[in-house]
Amino acid sequence: MGIFTKLFHNANKINPIKIEKPCFNIYDAVMKVSVVIPAFNEEKLIGACLASVRSAFAAAGGGAEHEVIVCDNNSSDATGALAAARGARVVFEPHNQIARARNRGAAAAGGEWLLFIDADSALSAETLSEALGLMRSGRVAGGGALIAFTPAPPFWGRALTALVNRLCRLFSLAPGSFLFCRREAFDAAGGFSPRLYAGEELALSRALRGWGLARGLGFAIITKAPHYSSGRKFRLYSSRELLTQAFLFLLRPLGSAKDPSRLGVFYEGRR
Repeated sequence: MGIFTKLFHNANKINPIKIEKPCFNIYDAVMKVSVVIPAFNEEKLIGACLASVRSAFAAAGGGAEHEVIVCDNNSSDATGALAAARGARVVFEPHNQIARARNRGAAAAGGEWLLFIDADSALSAETLSEALGLMRSGRVAGGGALIAFTPAPPFWGRALTALVNRLCRLFSLAPGSFLFCRREAFDAAGGFSPRLYAGEELALSRALRGWGLARGLGFAIITKAPHYSSGRKFRLYSSRELLTQAFLFLLRPLGSAKDPSRLGVFYEGRR
């Protein structure tokens, strides 16, 4: 618990406000969802990711308009051009930092709801339907989903994933590969903290929970339909490299989260 406290402390702050009446669903008609996808050198996977978004929304049926915004986070490959060719609106963030890339994408979004997914992940109709149902319910400020990987990681990777999912359920935290929230809540929270190079989604989850609590709204973690991300890191990095990264992060969570030189697995760029 101390690790999470250190990471979240002062990362995102919301001024104390009195408890207000619960927010009722104001999106009884057609709501608009902005799908924001940060991408750094993702030419191999961005096409499949965008195709999954199209398929998921088509399967979900009517009642929700959507737009797709890809933030090219200073890629040196054809990520931006490929995304644009597949119909996404592409914006650019020159500073290599996923928090800034997500914020840049959100700044260009016009939806009442924001859905952040990673470029190496695939949006399923089941996960999207669960999220849309929560959005329409008028009972949540935001939420996330448990994670899974394809192809499946080795046994120690599966154990690590199970631990992450358990912590997400226990502390109501949204993994960065799938986080959704009301636009007004995102703005009130100040977006993803630009001080963090990792764990920014956890800090935002905490801020969104606080915003929602003051308004009688929850923060939901989808457990029925996990969000699938690429398991490539388990192939591109050795078990020693990944476990060393996890150990160093646990040893100095806040220091590591603020220092990209300590986050090689996330920022080194192996693809």
